Amino acid sequence: MITAGDFKNGVTIEYDGKVCQIVEFQHVKPGKGAAFVRTKLKDIVNGGVVETSFRPTEKFPQAHIERKDMQYLYNDGDLYNFMDVENYDQIALSQEDIGDALKFVKENEMVKVCSHKGKVFAVEPPLFVELEITETEPGFKGDTATGATKPAVVETGATVYVPLFVEQNDVIKIDTRTGEYLSRV
Repeated sequence: MITAGDFKNGVTIEYDGKVCQIVEFQHVKPGKGAAFVRTKLKDIVNGGVVETSFRPTEKFPQAHIERKDMQYLYNDGDLYNFMDVENYDQIALSQEDIGDALKFVKENEMVKVCSHKGKVFAVEPPLFVELEITETEPGFKGDTATGATKPAVVETGATVYVPLFVEQNDVIKIDTRTGEYLSRV
């Protein structure tokens, strides 16, 4: 159990039947009345954010999130298959469980599978990936009055905006959190 007075950013708790992560917290001691803790809680399953306040003595069960390194094997229709590299157990997750987390992940790459009490709620791709560009328009000299970009399709099928000098078959580095081009490799 954790009290509201011990809240820290990033701590996960069970609140109102949901698993929530503390995004922001502030201890408030008004001149009149009792102290309280103002918080922003993010529901880690559906992503919704709620602002609420608690008495500092309120207690909550701490939620333990398990992050396990797994290898993304392949996609067969609606199911995405992953393998635990330690014991070779395989699991299949649906498109709803994954969302668009795998749009920059190739087959056989490592990802983190996040679960709470055995139920998988998210897949975290690596922070940075290197992918080859399969199609893009050629850039023209003189088109660069400002930092112009053009769309490019990478080998996983996702579209990334890249500078005009990047050509087809170039390998680029992408930040998976934002989907932004970082550099050529």
